[in-house]
Amino acid sequence: MEPVLEVLLGEAQSAIEAGDWRTARARFEAALEHDEIAEALFGLGNVLWWLGETEPSVRLLERAYAGFRQRPDPEQAALAAVYLCLLYRASLGNFAASRGWLARASRIVEESGLEPLSGWVALCRAATASDEDDPRAAERWASEAGEIARTSHDGDLELCALSERGFALVVMGDVDAGVALLDEAMAGALGGEPENPDTVVLTSCNTILACSRAGDFTRAGQWIQAADEFNRRYGSPHLYTTCRTQYASILFATGKWEQAETELAEALRIGARAEPALHAQALAKLAELRLAQGRLEEAERLLDGFAERPETVYAVAAIELARGRPAVAAALLDRRLRELGDVSLEAAALLDLLVEADSAADVASRAELLLQHGAQCDAILARAERTLGRVLLSTDGGRAVSCLERALAGFRRLGMPLEMARTRLLIAAALAGDSPEVAIAEARAALAGFEELGAGRDADAAAAFLRANGVKSSRSGPKRIGVLTKRELEVLDLLGEGLSNPRIAERLFLSRKTVEHHVASVLFKLDLTNRGEATAYAVRHRAGK
Repeated sequence: MEPVLEVLLGEAQSAIEAGDWRTARARFEAALEHDEIAEALFGLGNVLWWLGETEPSVRLLERAYAGFRQRPDPEQAALAAVYLCLLYRASLGNFAASRGWLARASRIVEESGLEPLSGWVALCRAATASDEDDPRAAERWASEAGEIARTSHDGDLELCALSERGFALVVMGDVDAGVALLDEAMAGALGGEPENPDTVVLTSCNTILACSRAGDFTRAGQWIQAADEFNRRYGSPHLYTTCRTQYASILFATGKWEQAETELAEALRIGARAEPALHAQALAKLAELRLAQGRLEEAERLLDGFAERPETVYAVAAIELARGRPAVAAALLDRRLRELGDVSLEAAALLDLLVEADSAADVASRAELLLQHGAQCDAILARAERTLGRVLLSTDGGRAVSCLERALAGFRRLGMPLEMARTRLLIAAALAGDSPEVAIAEARAALAGFEELGAGRDADAAAAFLRANGVKSSRSGPKRIGVLTKRELEVLDLLGEGLSNPRIAERLFLSRKTVEHHVASVLFKLDLTNRGEATAYAVRHRAGK
């Protein structure tokens, strides 16, 4: 290699070690201007991935692979194939391409006798088995990768294998053993053991995915906090699209909505060219956030073209419920629950929503099943208790309150403020007949929780409950015109002109039922009692323009 290239590549490597990705990029690009060597292509590809430019990163890594094969340099070619396997899987959700690159890496390693790299191939096989919902095979391959790592003294591989095995154990239901391995892997990764910062990314990603799967939001938050120093030096370790989406789900669940929105926006940007499944996951979670904020139309638009995907069932069903179509929501939820066919956090969330749409006879039995088999997952247990509490509201108020109280305690332990507030509102409904003062106190606490989060739709429901129970001034939040959607602003303006619902429907080319929904939403959001107050508000708003 020419001296000038050696200098440029050395400077690029030093920049990588310092987390100075832009300088590293400049040095690799300068090297490529001098000569298109595979090392510079590989290095630049890796740097672009850290900068969030996934598609160009993949293209450069593929060119680097071709260059190493032509040289030939089987070790570097196999390593490039391993990188491509992981990138196609976790950043683009393209499992066919991921398996193809795994096959190439495996063949090169076997034909060239590259025993140390066989551990990385085993690690990729473990990840592939996880994608194929075969956690037992994933655990076996991860264990094999760990054994090879110890024999070859590859510390990065050992940490990655530990985290992959831990994730597999969580999926298999052995949560305690799984998170213990994940904790160990994260401690080593953040403790300065890895030679490659990519190791922190992979271990962090597995930890976030496992914690999300197990509903262990506290543990995820603690490790994210522990990674602050790494983040300051290198940037966020949640660079895979899958991890960013799950990380955003944790932030959403724990009330950090602004951060959740930032992560989801980045997941959508990075995964713009990803397979539909990954893109749909991010869109669905953002739609859930928008729905919780009371931005129904935006939630619907986000899922336009993705409503038929399994990843969006919960969000689509929630939108159908908000639109007053419970039968449609129930059909979607019931079909997805039958597809899942097992005890999982997704099943618990879907069942929790199904009881809102249709408290069918088998909802209670499904909730009991979750309670029996979800013992290691607090999130499953809390949702199952709430589901059962909802079912019992009309038949056994005392038992319903007991279930809801246990659900509330579970959500409190998990640090899930939205679910805590929703559960308190249900407790209020259960107590309204026998203990109205306690019910009002619970509803007020729920309203305060909703307003602190900015959960517009739920705050409206809490306010309506309080008004129905004789509490006149129920909303403490601001009566801002900015809380209304564009369509609601149009409806308010026409209310100011004194138009009736049928006339508004004609003017906006909407159904009368849709207009009724918008009028009710305007009243709730602005804490107005009737159409007369809305008309006066609209007139004042126009005068202030």
